[in-house]
Amino acid sequence: MADILGRLVPARLALAAALLAWCGAAGAQVGDAEVVFGMVGPFSGAAKEMGREVRTGIEVAFAAQNDAGGVHGRKLRLVAVDDGFEPARTSSAMRELVEVRKVFGIVGNVGTATAEVAYPYANEKGVLFFGAVSGASFLRHNPPDRYVFNYRASYAEETAAMVRYLVEVRRIPAARIAVFAQDDAFGDAGFEGVARIMRQYRRDPAKVLRVRYKRNTADVEDAVRTVAARARELGAVIMVATYKPAARFIERLRDAGAGKLVFTNVSDVDSNALADELAQLGPGYAEGVVVTQVVPPPTSKATTILRYQEQLRKYAAGEKPSYLSLEGWIAARILIEGLHRAGRALTTDGLIDALEGLRGLDVGIGTPLGFGPSEHQASRVVWGTTIAAKGALQPLELQ
Repeated sequence: MADILGRLVPARLALAAALLAWCGAAGAQVGDAEVVFGMVGPFSGAAKEMGREVRTGIEVAFAAQNDAGGVHGRKLRLVAVDDGFEPARTSSAMRELVEVRKVFGIVGNVGTATAEVAYPYANEKGVLFFGAVSGASFLRHNPPDRYVFNYRASYAEETAAMVRYLVEVRRIPAARIAVFAQDDAFGDAGFEGVARIMRQYRRDPAKVLRVRYKRNTADVEDAVRTVAARARELGAVIMVATYKPAARFIERLRDAGAGKLVFTNVSDVDSNALADELAQLGPGYAEGVVVTQVVPPPTSKATTILRYQEQLRKYAAGEKPSYLSLEGWIAARILIEGLHRAGRALTTDGLIDALEGLRGLDVGIGTPLGFGPSEHQASRVVWGTTIAAKGALQPLELQ
């Protein structure tokens, strides 16, 4: 009998612990003092600036809200864990946040290949996965995953805007457009968007020249050789890359005499960092590079952007306004609005219901934002920028 009891008691304790963990993840109420959110991103390695800037934007928005009394008396706190932009490290980072740190939800994760690992875990655990810095289609299922909410336009929308700009404004035939992409889910998602819009221009995606580089490296030599060999056939290259390999790719091709190519990149490149890298090489490298954006210019004089700039100066002294920190700030502001509407008795399910009730939210960026039970993407707007000779980012009309 003692032996049987000895086996039963640990089993019951393990079951109880599992039930408690499940209840916490499934939306148990939070404490009276604060709401803690988690973030997984690259805070080391080649993409560390991306992680730092997004985290800065979220933390600035949280700090300003905390100084205003928090949300229903609770302060907001962000716990960030580094995955080095490597999906192999993302699972343990997510487990640390959800199972050890007991965060209420995840906000602002950076990376597409890493999101491909993170979001199924969040769905499984019933944890909010909000505002990831990724335009991948797997975060935009139809109908949407209950726990996954996006702020930004998708890669399909960004690359469609790029191709339309190149074909209809710059008059470059679709057959003369190539793709340079990271060799992982990020690059695949970007190419998927290009392929979709290419069909509208009667271009077979299988015939699009696609070259790759390995994530977390700037090893672009094979890609450069392939494009340089066919440069006379091409007019533009759409890049789905982070800033260091993108800058190296442009540098090598300009040096190889392919300076007439038009280079474009999706917003995840970190346009400020790309502009700085290219400007250091000289005016001939930076000028004319096009980057699509999912937020308006962070240095504009619009009232809301001035508010962001003021809060950045106050809570992150020395940080320059950037597209990525503005994205983090806007995503955090939408999340804060959801928390307000969810009420004092905060649960995950209550917050999701509140977010799905957001309609026509005006945060002052020139487009209304919102969600619904069948719509978990707040914005579909794509802005354009071009890099000037000395590295300054300037607005660009894409149509």
